Amino acid sequence: MGYTTWVKEHALAHKKIVEKLLAQGMEKEEIISYFDFENMKKKESDFCPLYAQNKKCHEMEELNCYLCSCPNFRYSDAGIQKIGPNTQHSFCSIDSKDGKQGVYGDKIHQDCSRCQVPHHRTYVEKHFDLDWMKIMQPCQVEEN
Repeated sequence: MGYTTWVKEHALAHKKIVEKLLAQGMEKEEIISYFDFENMKKKESDFCPLYAQNKKCHEMEELNCYLCSCPNFRYSDAGIQKIGPNTQHSFCSIDSKDGKQGVYGDKIHQDCSRCQVPHHRTYVEKHFDLDWMKIMQPCQVEEN
């Protein structure tokens, strides 16, 4: 599955949860709290395949899953640029010191596994929108 397809599917799953929470009368702070890892793995076990393994995507004490994907991640399923014989498909727009580029066969992808930026509650609060796709809109770059 390409990243574009994943984003569209994830956006629908995210929207479904947010609509349910809004129907229950929850507001911003409560919605953000609902997306805490510990709560999500209990109440929304299908949202992330790692929940079933009780495994976090980023090792941090208080992981918030509202921004499951990072607004600083840039990608193109078709490729962004050629770097030597390989094609770069993703990068970090803020060049996080905790991220790195990884080569997988002939593809170069951003490895965000050590970066915690979008999973801190303060970051989620700063970038919050009920529409996850609005937050993620800058991520897809023009395909060549």
